Amino acid sequence: MATNPQLQGIGESAYHRIRTDIVFGRLSPGRKLKLEQLKADYGASVSTLREILNRLSSERLVVAEGQKGFEVAPVSIANLREIAALRQLLECRALEQSFRAGDMEWEGRVVAAHHRLARMEERMAEGDRSRTEEWKQYDWQFHQALISACGSKMLIDTHAAVFDKYLRYQMIALSYRGEIAAEEHRLLLECALERDAARACEVLTRHVAGGVEHALATGTIK
Repeated sequence: MATNPQLQGIGESAYHRIRTDIVFGRLSPGRKLKLEQLKADYGASVSTLREILNRLSSERLVVAEGQKGFEVAPVSIANLREIAALRQLLECRALEQSFRAGDMEWEGRVVAAHHRLARMEERMAEGDRSRTEEWKQYDWQFHQALISACGSKMLIDTHAAVFDKYLRYQMIALSYRGEIAAEEHRLLLECALERDAARACEVLTRHVAGGVEHALATGTIK
């Protein structure tokens, strides 16, 4: 059956906008997702929105409540710890593969991504919190660059989905660890250039665990 490319474009745009708003905390955990309001906010039809919400439900970012409709997935301490452990597992595996296969082009991507992140972290350290989402985007880009040479699209895609869930918790807690996290990022860059995967996994494990504990210390996640 033929499909209308314009309608497909509207649906994909609305999907990415809603997903981003959930990940970055603009649609808060537990919020009811009323179709008519979403239609007004995102410019998609009710039928398209139902498809989008079912898709997000399969990603566990939205909860389908049967006849009651949809709501943004809740958060919990146990879920955060589970997501963090899965991120550590996937990212360490990807780091090992990426460090073995990475070439000069890969090194360039990693160095460039770290430069952008480090500059943003400097601004955050100076007290400028007006660009929090941009900071987290640079954070994601750096970690993605580190694993980008791993050679497995499935591993990269699975890691990306888990990273987004981890990011959602950080955005909810507005968790920024300052110089500690910045130094861990610098060490990850150093490990990448030296191809020291074992040390990188140690730093990454500490990095993620520290982010979890810092987020929980804010008291915003129950």
